[in-house]
Amino acid sequence: MPESYKVLVVDDEESILKLLSKELASPERIVQTANCAKTAREMVRKERYEVIVSDIRLPDGDGLELLTEFKDMEPDVEVILITGHGNIDNAVEAIRIGAYDYITKPFRLDRVELVVDRAWQRVCLTRENRSYRHSQQCETASSQLIGSSSPIKQIRHLINKVAPTNVPVLITGESGAGKDVVAHAIHCASLRAGKPMIVKNCATLQKELSRSELFGHTKGSFTGATENCDGLMTFAHTGTLFLDEIGELPMEVQASLLRVLESHTFRRVGEKDERTVDIRFLFATNRNLAKEVEEGRFHEALFHRINVFNISLPELKDRREDVPLLIDFFINKLGFQMGQGEYTISERAMQCMLSYHWPGNVRELRNVLERSIILADNNTITCACLPKEIADQPEREGEAGILSLERMEREHIIKALDFFNGNRQKAAQALGIGRKTLYRKIDKYNL
Repeated sequence: MPESYKVLVVDDEESILKLLSKELASPERIVQTANCAKTAREMVRKERYEVIVSDIRLPDGDGLELLTEFKDMEPDVEVILITGHGNIDNAVEAIRIGAYDYITKPFRLDRVELVVDRAWQRVCLTRENRSYRHSQQCETASSQLIGSSSPIKQIRHLINKVAPTNVPVLITGESGAGKDVVAHAIHCASLRAGKPMIVKNCATLQKELSRSELFGHTKGSFTGATENCDGLMTFAHTGTLFLDEIGELPMEVQASLLRVLESHTFRRVGEKDERTVDIRFLFATNRNLAKEVEEGRFHEALFHRINVFNISLPELKDRREDVPLLIDFFINKLGFQMGQGEYTISERAMQCMLSYHWPGNVRELRNVLERSIILADNNTITCACLPKEIADQPEREGEAGILSLERMEREHIIKALDFFNGNRQKAAQALGIGRKTLYRKIDKYNL
């Protein structure tokens, strides 16, 4: 649980405000007060409260109406109503429409404190349940950054450096290169790992509604706005917001996003009061944003603000040594997901996949393997299972049609190991090299 939480006490009797403000205050509980409905509304719009204790009768408002408004403005908040014995029916109705509990006057202070603490525990449980799915993803996100190549090792190094900070990160690379995997790895290695990670592809935002989806809106703020609605900023509070394809965000919304990054405040559409948020921002794009800025399609100040720390992903063709590791990872994962068990891949099929240039990067590789598993007989992926453009790939050769020395060495080691049924000592003797040298080459070629 967080170290402290905020409680708002709403009552028109000054004596009750002073009493509860004094008695409920503690190191883990910050108590603020409001003496009317109008002030309470203004405070809830500006601040985030976990628990609200409100009299059911106020000079300028009804507690039941306030309850509905508070839940609209802050869905996680728990509301406790104070009522007299003559208003028990109203209190019961309040429970039915969403109040956590009610307290009757005259009340005991220990009873109030107990109910407030229990309401806070429910808030924590609600938030934990909402973030559970994201934390489950975190358990495997880092492990899905598959590869032992120098580029991947460098990316892991950058993730470990930037994750504990709160600076924005811009992840760049071609489509399918794994930008989402890097974003999840950053979140899971950060201090916000137990908090929600909200993911949104900006390319899927409707231009007319993009501002509302990001920031939320109030009832009646535009045609179709039939109720108050929170946006992604509210859902990501205390956690991480990952905006994929940020280059697709409409220009008119980019300035509003810049304001959030600089001031940590935003306004819902149709709302005058600003709200404060605590969000870690991650961005991704396959566009050249510097060029987009030059051509007037991207906000220059926003580009400089989100480009504080850049992680650039290589194309799969530039880290071919990772292909066997990726294949091994995906055929095991997909095989079990599809209920087919363990799979292997033939040497010739592996050679074809190593020779292919993978224009769709890791995403294409995964899709090819998913198709191949469906077609595979005896749980072995052969060339017959591969798409024609991959199966027809020649072995990787030089311009003169000669195999590279590395390729020749790799295949010669494979033949030696096959000939001696995997006995590495005999294979090393036949190849004229030491066992340690053979082990290094086996590791180098992912055999």
